[in-house]
Amino acid sequence: MTDWLDAVKWDADGLVPAIAQDYKTGRILMMAWMNREALLLTTAENRAIYWSRSRGKLWRKGEESGHVQKLHEVRLDCDADVIVLQVEQLGGIACHTGRESCFYRVWQDGAWVTVDPVLKDPKEIY
Repeated sequence: MTDWLDAVKWDADGLVPAIAQDYKTGRILMMAWMNREALLLTTAENRAIYWSRSRGKLWRKGEESGHVQKLHEVRLDCDADVIVLQVEQLGGIACHTGRESCFYRVWQDGAWVTVDPVLKDPKEIY
């Protein structure tokens, strides 16, 4: 039964933003997009599955890198237009740059400053 998917306010392209958050620390790891199938499969497979707009297909996080996001909880915001996935980031790297989080730059003194280290060279990941 997929009636629960009807509660989500999908955009004109049938997508909803999905934020991946570390289930232990609360750190925001990344943001991606999901369509109905991606959200349904995420709950069925207990791992984060997104819709890749650039590839035009489902993207099982970690299918190439091995950095799978194991699902712990799914939340829907008050406006029903944003999903938060509480995940365990296997391998400790969520970002394609080889960092723990995609949010590794901080606004300081009028510029974006990189504050998180590269944990693994992306050339070794992909």
